[in-house]
Amino acid sequence: MPRQARLDSPGTLHHVIIRGIEKKPIVKDDVDRKAFISRMGQLAFESQTAIYAWALMINHAHILLQSGPKGLPSLMRRLLTGHAITFNKRHRRHGHLFQNRYKSILCDKDAYFMELVRYIHLNPLRAGLVKSLAVLDTYPWCGHATLLGRAKHEWYPTDYVLSWFGKSAGAARRAYRDFVKEGVSMGRRPDLVGGGLIRSQGGWSEVMAMRKRKVRKLYDERILGPGDFVERVLEEAEKGFNRSFRTNRSSEKLEQFILKECHDADLSVDELKSGSRRAPISSIRAKLAIALVKNDGVAMAAVARQLGVSTAAISLLLSRERIS
Repeated sequence: MPRQARLDSPGTLHHVIIRGIEKKPIVKDDVDRKAFISRMGQLAFESQTAIYAWALMINHAHILLQSGPKGLPSLMRRLLTGHAITFNKRHRRHGHLFQNRYKSILCDKDAYFMELVRYIHLNPLRAGLVKSLAVLDTYPWCGHATLLGRAKHEWYPTDYVLSWFGKSAGAARRAYRDFVKEGVSMGRRPDLVGGGLIRSQGGWSEVMAMRKRKVRKLYDERILGPGDFVERVLEEAEKGFNRSFRTNRSSEKLEQFILKECHDADLSVDELKSGSRRAPISSIRAKLAIALVKNDGVAMAAVARQLGVSTAAISLLLSRERIS
């Protein structure tokens, strides 16, 4: 079954899970851990990405983030590629370090923000990397200690995360710590990381009850949220796809139009894009520029790309309006 496209747009909340290839370590010691976290923080700052929770394990990592203006793929590509290069060089290894495709779940922030912060920060305890919640309180490879004021990362929006738990810093930290403590006994949460329908409906018990009532709900394995949230996200994704499709179709039509005009003028497209100032080529270039920009409303930058000249050159052609 083909992989589905990622769902992402600036400002969306994602639970990202990255795993080492063949379940192998992505960090081997504290030097690797410091390098990964430093890179993650620096890239978050540069890309205006907000990281709300994170837990660096041995062979995988969890990150809760809100994507910045350039989106999620750009950040993850730089993070994973950069860490792999550093790790491989340091440990004298070659080849892939991570699984080819990281997992990202687009989340309903209002409904799941606090639950996801808790779930991610409890990962080291669930995995046995720390023996107790008290040890987790000072564990440096997880955002939990930073929220409690036991560690500091300039790029981590501590105040914002704590604002979900209380108005003052002290009260918020106490409420957050109590909230995390309550989650210890919950163990693994399939409703947060399981299949799409389980996630969307809040667990198997709700799914079974829904089936008994013969209620159908929209769900998607890429989304954590109730049916109306899933529907809204998919509608926005469809609009984005349609915009992209229209853009691609416009580009195709533009190329076909230029190809036809070149054929009628007994001129190849390569000659047209060569930048040559020979009269026949300049003439057809000017004719195309006027037809496409003035008559059809195509952007000058798009026409310039297709004709192999600068936008300034197209502007000059239009100002002269000279057709031989």
